[in-house]
Amino acid sequence: MNSDMSDPSDPSDPSDSVASCALPRLWNRDFLLLWQGQLVSALGDTVYAIALGFWILAKTGSTALMGTLMAVSTLPRIVAAPFAGVLVDRSERKWLLVLMDIIRGVVVVAVGVAAFTGFIQIWMVFVAGIIIGLGGALFNPGVSSAVPDIVPKDKLVQANSAYSLIYTGSGIVGNSAGGFLYQLLGAPLMFLVNGISYLVSAVTLLFIRIPPVVSQRERQHFMADLKDGMALVWKFAGLRLLFLTASVLNFFAVIGITLLLPLFQKTEGLGPGRYGIAMAVLTGGMFAGFLLTSIVRIVPGARFRAFMLGGFVMSLGLAVFALTDVFPLMLGLVLVAGVANAVVNSLIPATVQMAVPQDMRGKVFSLLGAISGGLTPIAMALAGVLAEVIPLRPLISGSFVLTFLCFVPLLFSPALRKFLNFDPERETIESLAGQ
Repeated sequence: MNSDMSDPSDPSDPSDSVASCALPRLWNRDFLLLWQGQLVSALGDTVYAIALGFWILAKTGSTALMGTLMAVSTLPRIVAAPFAGVLVDRSERKWLLVLMDIIRGVVVVAVGVAAFTGFIQIWMVFVAGIIIGLGGALFNPGVSSAVPDIVPKDKLVQANSAYSLIYTGSGIVGNSAGGFLYQLLGAPLMFLVNGISYLVSAVTLLFIRIPPVVSQRERQHFMADLKDGMALVWKFAGLRLLFLTASVLNFFAVIGITLLLPLFQKTEGLGPGRYGIAMAVLTGGMFAGFLLTSIVRIVPGARFRAFMLGGFVMSLGLAVFALTDVFPLMLGLVLVAGVANAVVNSLIPATVQMAVPQDMRGKVFSLLGAISGGLTPIAMALAGVLAEVIPLRPLISGSFVLTFLCFVPLLFSPALRKFLNFDPERETIESLAGQ
C-alpha cells in the first residue's frame, strides 16, 4: 500500500484516486488510454507471433521446435500465475503494468536488433519467450484488477467486451496481414515493431490514473496472502463452480478446436484455404459478439440466462459444424458459435470483478487464469493421441457435445445463478457466502 500525500485538489495530479470520481460513462479518459495502449501492444504481439513462427520454420524447418517454443512461452505464465496475483495485489498496479511493458519491450527490441545484426540464436528466442510469458502473468491480472476501478460497475460487462475486442480484432488483422508483412518487411523488423508496441503501451499507461489498492487486512506473509486468495475462491460456491466450469469447458473445447486444422487438411473439398475462411468467420463472430456486448448492457438478473444460452449455442453449433460437409452451413454455424463464445467470455471476468474485493482481485484472476488454462497443454496432447484411433469428425463433434453436457448441470445450480446475477448496487459480497 502507498500513502498518497499529494494535494487532492490538484486536477493535474495523476495519482488522484478515480474511485471517488469515476465518470458515469464507459469510455472515460483512463479506460480509453488503457484500451488504446493495449490495442497497439496486441497488434504487435500478433505480428511478432507470426514472424516468429515463419522465422523458426525458415531457420530450422522444425514444427516440433515451433511447438516447443509455444509451450515454453505458455507454461511459465500458467505456473507463475497464482504467485503473480499476490504481487499484483501488493503492488502499485499502474507502475507494475508500466514495468512489465518496459521489460517486455526492451527484451523484444533486443531480439529484433540481434536478428538485424545476424547475432540472434535460437536460445535467445526461448529466453525472450519465457520473459514475455512471465510478464504476461503479472500484466494480465493487473489489468483485470484495475478495470473495475476506472469504469462504472454497471458497465463492467461492456468494458470487458471492449477490451476483448482488442485481441479478437488484432487477431483478424494480424492473421490476415501477417504473411504479407513477413514477405514485405522480414522477421527482424516485425520483431522490432512488437518491441516498440510494448514501449508505446508503457508510455500510454503513464497517463492513466489507477487508485492504489486499499486493504482492510493486515500485511502478512506472501504464502499466507496466496492462501487467502484460494480460501476466497473456496468460500463462495458460485465462484468455485465458475472456476471448475471454466477449466472443464476449456479442456473439452480445446480438444475439438485443436483438431479443426487436420479435419480441413484431410477432408476432400475443404483444405487449408477453406480452413482460413472458417477461422476468419469464427473470429469475426467473436468480434461481433464482443462488439454487441460492449454496446448492449446485460442487466444483472439476465446474466445467468445469457451465460447459459451462450454456452449451449456455442457448443451445439460447433458440434454440428464438425459433422456437415456443406461449407456455407459450416460458416453460418461457426459465426453463431463465435458470437455465443464472446457472450460467455464477457460475463465471466465482469462478474468476478464485481464480486471480488479490490485487494483480492489480482489473486483471484491469476488463479482463474491458471485453473482455466492449466489443462490446455494436456488437452492439446490428448487430442493428437485420440485422433490416431478415432475418426476426426465424431471425435471433434463429441468433444463439443461433452462441452454442451457440462453446461446442463449448471442450469440447476442456485449458487452459480446467484453469483452470475450478483448486483453490487443491491447486494454485498457476503450475501454470496455459503451459496
